[in-house]
Amino acid sequence: MAGHTDNSILIDAPLSLVWETTNDVASWTTLFSEYAEATVLEQDGNRVRFRLALHPDENGTSWSWVSERISDPERHVVHARRVETGNFKYMWLFWEFTQEEGSVRMRWVQDFELKPGLPLDDAAMTERLNTNSAAQMRRIKERIEAAARQSAGAR
Repeated sequence: MAGHTDNSILIDAPLSLVWETTNDVASWTTLFSEYAEATVLEQDGNRVRFRLALHPDENGTSWSWVSERISDPERHVVHARRVETGNFKYMWLFWEFTQEEGSVRMRWVQDFELKPGLPLDDAAMTERLNTNSAAQMRRIKERIEAAARQSAGAR
């Protein structure tokens, strides 16, 4: 059995601002609450390879991995995958940004499978990712909408 999540949120901001902000990997430590480190390792056009590190957990362990994103700015989609898979056999991500009546729907789809022998199974990880994705999406929405209001007020 594999895991699958599909989450989305509406952001009241211009598509260009949502796209630029969420694709600025180097700024993810301020955009996401979970990342202590977001380091771009290599960039080639619309492909970026980067290392993410989480804040230390309750045991003091800081998890990190290398991922790669390929963005399509014309279609406003991103395909990503973990290069260093860690506890996952694979982790594939799809981000999609669509205009909806003055707002932007940001959608994240994650497909994955955990390696055997872990304390979590795919169903438990799916639940964990769904909970975390919703929290991170709310944070991103708040930050981008605040930036949009600030930009509109500066005009």
